[in-house]
Amino acid sequence: MMCGNGYNRLLAVVLLAGLVAVSACGRKGPLEPPPGSVSPSTSSGTASEPAAEDNRIILDALI
Repeated sequence: MMCGNGYNRLLAVVLLAGLVAVSACGRKGPLEPPPGSVSPSTSSGTASEPAAEDNRIILDALI
């Protein structure tokens, strides 16, 4: 008769574990401008270095 109560607790634990698992996802460091935008510091006419290679993971396709 108490099957719903155990199921609700299990569901709550699984949801909380999922939230904790993905809460720290992201890239550490300063914000990056969108591609194609021009910032005042790079419009001086000098050639800038190419951007560092972006390390992608499997989950990037889901975002």
